[in-house]
Formats: sequence, structure tokens, C-alpha cells
Amino acid sequence: IAVDPSVIPLGSKVYVEGYGEATAADTGGAIKGNRIDVFIPAEQDAINFGVKQLKVTILN
Repeated sequence: IAVDPSVIPLGSKVYVEGYGEATAADTGGAIKGNRIDVFIPAEQDAINFGVKQLKVTILN
């Protein structure tokens, strides 16, 4: 996932509600504050997932 490293340090393992476990491995210009970007490989699946407000738990 892409994160703001001032909120979730790069390399952190996280659990994203409705998505599962992931690693904070990327940043992005639009990823600021309490916002993340998850990777969903299939375009239609990404469209179906949409934009959501979800709970993110840092595991380590």
C-alpha cells in the first residue's frame, strides 16, 4: 500500500479492514495524512472496491 510515512512508517505491516494484511511499501503525492492507497490488480475489481473510509491497524 502507499502511505504518508509521517503517519505509517514505510515497511510497517498493517491490517486494512475489508482488504486484509499489507505492507506500507510506497508513497504518493496525493497520499497525505490519514489516507492510504491499496493495490488492486484488476481494474473492474478496483472500481468495485471504490473509495472508502476504513480502519487501518498497524501490526508492528
